[in-house]
Amino acid sequence: MSVAAIEPTADLPLAKADVEKARELSPRTRALLQGAIVPTLLRMAWPNVLVMFAQAATGLIETWFVAKLGTDALAGMALVFPGVMLMQMISAGAMGGGISSAIARALGGARREEADALVLHALVIMVALGASFSVLMLAFGRPIYRALGGEGGELEAALSYSNVVFAGNVLLWVMNGLANVIRGTGNMLVPALVSCAGVVVLVPLSPLLIFGIGPFPALGIAGGGVALVLFYAAGTAVLGWYVLSGRNLARLRMARLRWPLFRSILGVGAVASVTSLQTNVIIALATALVATAAGAGAAAGYGTGARLEYLLIPIIFGLGAPLVAMVGTNIGAGQRERALRIAFIGGAMAFVITEAIGIAAAIWPQLWITAFSADPHVVETGTTYLRFVGPAYGFFGLGLALYFASQGAGRLFWPLTAGFLRMLVAIAGGWIALRLTGSLYWLFAALALGLFLHGSVLFAAIASGAWFRNVHSTP
Repeated sequence: MSVAAIEPTADLPLAKADVEKARELSPRTRALLQGAIVPTLLRMAWPNVLVMFAQAATGLIETWFVAKLGTDALAGMALVFPGVMLMQMISAGAMGGGISSAIARALGGARREEADALVLHALVIMVALGASFSVLMLAFGRPIYRALGGEGGELEAALSYSNVVFAGNVLLWVMNGLANVIRGTGNMLVPALVSCAGVVVLVPLSPLLIFGIGPFPALGIAGGGVALVLFYAAGTAVLGWYVLSGRNLARLRMARLRWPLFRSILGVGAVASVTSLQTNVIIALATALVATAAGAGAAAGYGTGARLEYLLIPIIFGLGAPLVAMVGTNIGAGQRERALRIAFIGGAMAFVITEAIGIAAAIWPQLWITAFSADPHVVETGTTYLRFVGPAYGFFGLGLALYFASQGAGRLFWPLTAGFLRMLVAIAGGWIALRLTGSLYWLFAALALGLFLHGSVLFAAIASGAWFRNVHSTP
């Protein structure tokens, strides 16, 4: 019997076993399994899209304030930003996606006790990883940023910001872990409300600490980091209260730690972390190539342009978190064809959004670049980058959405493979082109080609049935 023949819908009666199982599911879980796809996806996505816009705007506002401190501060922030975004992407999108996926699959299979136990396992993982990255960056930040091309004033500015942010890194990981515990149940609204409330406080707090207004001390670029850590602490406290209060469908309960539950999260999250690492390594290495070839001003220009690429990540995360929950819940219930439809609908929406942004940036690049710097070298390099790479942003959005959907399915081989292909073309190909021509044009062309291949190869793989090869059908 085909999967489609047993998929529960509003039009077909459920078998007796399915009726008994459905009674064990919450109304929210049943909506993920049986609701109309587009309305359900949009209803779950809008809170995330709203909060991601708010958080992205916060990062841009902070960059605008830091730019007032000079080119060294802006270039120093460009050095640190890939690492900060790596922590955000791994904790929220990769390991966080593993948490959401595991909880969604448990709830989809009506395994409530397993979902509860996964909450404790998730927190153990997030604390351990957050602390490990803190130690790494606090101990080796200077040689890392020097290897990326930092020197002089820009290196010192990078360290001032980095040391503060990574000192509070555990709070970021725990906050995103708790948010994804909630998102895995299909509840996108609570994490979104907490983040939006934090952003409202963060936007005025950041300049107060950077410039020292009124009773606040002037901390320079480090002030932006202090404001960010305070936001992490407040978000962790509120989300922790929500889960501990019993309001969440998956509850925190003390239980014996078991490897199979760690594996349920890490089997998705660890592989997804490599995918997150790929994006940040590409931008970090590209920054180093630009700095080596054309100097700090060009690096600041590329970093400012690439910040728009980073802006796409939280926007698509707004769709990605619902995709993890919806695909994971349907995979857990054995509804494979519905899971594929959800993935492709989400991918199409992501493509349209990011391609529109990319084309607009390619047509009017100086509207973006000059908002951060009037330095001619910065403007020229950033403009060139956006004109080359902007039109390929749609494929970046498509690949990112299908990556989140693959997290929900628990099948990440092809997202990982497509990411390595992008890295090979963008960095190795870009380095060769730069050596042969000495022109940043060809480096940026290689970056654009890498984005195109990433999205198109991943789409082709999933469309050909890569998720379900060597997997037995659900009886």
